[in-house]
Amino acid sequence: MPRTARPRTAPPCPLDYQVSVADLHAHLFAVTLTVARPQASQIVSLPVWIAGSYMVREFSKHLQSLQAQQGKQALAITQLDKCTWQVDCQTSKPLTLSYQVYAFDNSVRTAWLDTQRGFFNGTSLCLKVHGQEDQPHRLTLARSGWPKDWQAATALRPDQADKNGFGSYLAADYDELVDSPVEMGAFWSANFTARGVPHRFVVAGASASFDSARLLADTQAICEAEIDFWHGKAAKRQAKGKGETAQSRPPHDRYVFMLNAVDNSYGGLEHRHSTALICKRADLPRLGQAKALTAMHGYTSLLGLISHEYFHTWNVKRLRPAEFARYDYASENYTELLWFFEGFTSYYDDLLLLRAGLIDDTTYLALLGKALNAVLQTPGRQVQSVAQASFDAWVKYYRQDENTLNATISYYTLGSLVALCLDLSLRQGGKTSLDAVMRALWQRCAGGPMTEADLLAVLQALSGESFADRLAAWVHSTTEMPVKELLAQQGVTLKEEAAPLADQLGLKVAELAGIRIRAVLRGSAAEQAGLAAGDEWLGMEVGAGKAAQGWRLTKLDDLPLYLGSAKTFRALLARDQRLVSLSLNLPDSVRVIKLLKSSKADPALTWPALTVY
Repeated sequence: MPRTARPRTAPPCPLDYQVSVADLHAHLFAVTLTVARPQASQIVSLPVWIAGSYMVREFSKHLQSLQAQQGKQALAITQLDKCTWQVDCQTSKPLTLSYQVYAFDNSVRTAWLDTQRGFFNGTSLCLKVHGQEDQPHRLTLARSGWPKDWQAATALRPDQADKNGFGSYLAADYDELVDSPVEMGAFWSANFTARGVPHRFVVAGASASFDSARLLADTQAICEAEIDFWHGKAAKRQAKGKGETAQSRPPHDRYVFMLNAVDNSYGGLEHRHSTALICKRADLPRLGQAKALTAMHGYTSLLGLISHEYFHTWNVKRLRPAEFARYDYASENYTELLWFFEGFTSYYDDLLLLRAGLIDDTTYLALLGKALNAVLQTPGRQVQSVAQASFDAWVKYYRQDENTLNATISYYTLGSLVALCLDLSLRQGGKTSLDAVMRALWQRCAGGPMTEADLLAVLQALSGESFADRLAAWVHSTTEMPVKELLAQQGVTLKEEAAPLADQLGLKVAELAGIRIRAVLRGSAAEQAGLAAGDEWLGMEVGAGKAAQGWRLTKLDDLPLYLGSAKTFRALLARDQRLVSLSLNLPDSVRVIKLLKSSKADPALTWPALTVY
C-alpha cells in the first residue's frame, strides 16, 4: 500500500504513544505515552473489551510497571479500579507515562510478542486519556530493538514511517487508534486494487507450499463483489474515473488484511480499515492445488472468513447498532441486534463467494445446508430467541461450556437463516430483495447507527407490506422459521439423510487418544441414558448372558462395527475415576438435511444466489 510521509517538522501530537521491545523472550512490549496538555489529576484507563468480540477480557491484567513523571519528577499514581488510574500531575508540563504489557495470546483479540512475530490491538496496549479521547493520537513503532528482517503493517495513516513500516502513524481519535491493529515480523506482503481502493494483504507463518498469487486474486474478487454489492455499477464507473458520488464511493480509502497462519486455529476480527485473521496453516491455498472447492475444504472456510470480515466494513463498523454509536470501553455494551449484524453478514459471506465465482451452486447449497443443520441440532433454539442470544452474547456465546448448546443459539447461524427467510420472502413478490434492503438501510442511516425500526421501515417501503409480525416470530420468539417451505418454493429440494452417529446419540465428543464427551444435548438418547459431559467412553457391551460381547472403543464410529443389528447396548464409562455402566438405546429417527437444486424447478424461479437485485 502506498505510503505518504508528513514533513519532519510536523507539530507535536496531543497524545503520543511509542511502542518498543522490552523483552522478546519475556513477551513484553514497552509503551511510553506522552500527554502534551494533561488535566490536573489526569485519569487514564485501559479497555476491558475490544469491539467486535463481545466479552469482558480484562486487558489490564497484562499491564505492569506503570510509572509517571513530568520532566524529571516522578509522580504518584492511584489505582481507582481494575483498569483505571489517576495521576497526581499538573497542567503546566507534558505528562509521560511508561509501562509494559505482557503479550502472549496468539489470537486476533489481544497481543502477541516473541522472536518470530509481534501483533497488538490498541485496546491491549494503549491507555485512554480521559477527556482527550477526541484529540489526534500518534502511534510510533520504534525503529530499533526488533529483529533486522522484521516489517510492520497497519491501516493507520503514516506520519513518518520508513519503507519497512516502522516509524510514526496518526489516528484522528482514540477510537481509530484502537481500531487499527499492528502486525510485525518477517511476513509475506502484497498489494492489489479493488474498484479504485488500495488493499494490502499480509500473511505470517505461511509454509513453502503457499500459493500467494491465488489468495491475492481470490481476495480481490471478494472485495470487488462486495463493493459492487453495496454500491452497484456506480462503483465500477467511479473506479474507471467516470464520475463519483457519495453513493458510489466505498467508505474506506485503504484496507489491510492481516492473516496469521498457525497449526490449528480459526477466526477473525473486523476493523474499519483492516481485519485481523487467523487460520490453519494447512488451509492456505497450495501451489498445484485443484481450483474446484467443496464445502468441507479448508480454503473454502478461509475465503468465507475473508468475505465475512470484509462485509463488516459496511455492516457493523459503519452501519451499526444505535447502542454502539459511541463505545464504552469500560463495561459491556448491550444490543439485541447481533442477529442482524453478524447473522446477515454470515448469510452474505458464502453467497458473495458464489457471486464472485469462487464456489459453485453445489458447494453453496452444501454450506447453506450446514448452517441449517447446525441450527436444527441445537436444542437452545427452543429456549432462547436470537434477539435474546444477541443481548446475552457477553455471558453465553463468548463463555461457552458443556450446556451452551442446550441454553442458547448462535446469532451467527440463526441470524443467517433470518436473512435467508427475509430474502426468499421478499423475492416471492418479484419487487425487491434483501440486497436492496441492505443498500437502502445504508442510505437511510447514512452509514451510521441504526435500529430494528429502521429495518422494518425499509422492508415495508420496498415490499409494500409489513414484516413486523414475521420479525416478531423469527427474531423475538423461538418459533421455527419456514426455511424448508421457502426453499422448496425456490426449487431447492430438501433431502433427509441419516445423521452422523454422534448426532444420533446427541453427543459432542473429542477423540484424542480415546472418546471424551464434551456436551450432551437436551432430550437426546445420551441424556436419557445418563451420559454426562466429562465422561470418558471406554467401551461397550452388546447382548446378554453368555452371548454378551464386550469391546474397547477408541472412536465412536466403530460402534456400528460391534453393534450389528442390535439397538440396545451398555456403554462403559469412566467418571471421576469410577467405572460406570449405562444402558443406551440407539435411535433411528435422527436425520440431517441436504439441499439440492431441483432439476424440475420452474425456470421462472430466481434462486437468490444467482440473481442480484
